[in-house]
Amino acid sequence: MHTTTAEPSWTALLHDHGLRATGPRLAVLRSLWEHPHTSADQIVQDARLRLERLSAQSVYNVLADLSQCHLIRRLALPQGPGIFEIDLHDNHHHAVCTRCGRVVDVACAVGHAPCLTPSDDHGIAIEVADVLYSGLCDDCRHEIATTNPEEQTP
Repeated sequence: MHTTTAEPSWTALLHDHGLRATGPRLAVLRSLWEHPHTSADQIVQDARLRLERLSAQSVYNVLADLSQCHLIRRLALPQGPGIFEIDLHDNHHHAVCTRCGRVVDVACAVGHAPCLTPSDDHGIAIEVADVLYSGLCDDCRHEIATTNPEEQTP
């Protein structure tokens, strides 16, 4: 849940992007606002709590439409399915626990957007840098230390 930012007016945002504010679109956006870093299957389940007759295919279509107009973004993780979040256009990054899959937002790494300057951009004007940090979260490290001391990492 976003604690520092007020929930946007989804209807206005959809209209600004040339989209109608349909029930399925609103259900998906509200689901992602309340549960960032969510898989498509989890979004289907949550959106169905808001719209009982919503089909999985409708949710997948909405995810594609909202991704294409940059209202949401899909994050490809090395393990498991891709996840989605509201695209706040704040150029943040992500850290993922390689054991439990927890994903958290990480502020811009260094300087101004796009945060990182490549040593060679190969002629591409970089607009966004997507950085994924991987490691073990505090809970997993604690669990490993108390249940499987031989599994500990330095």
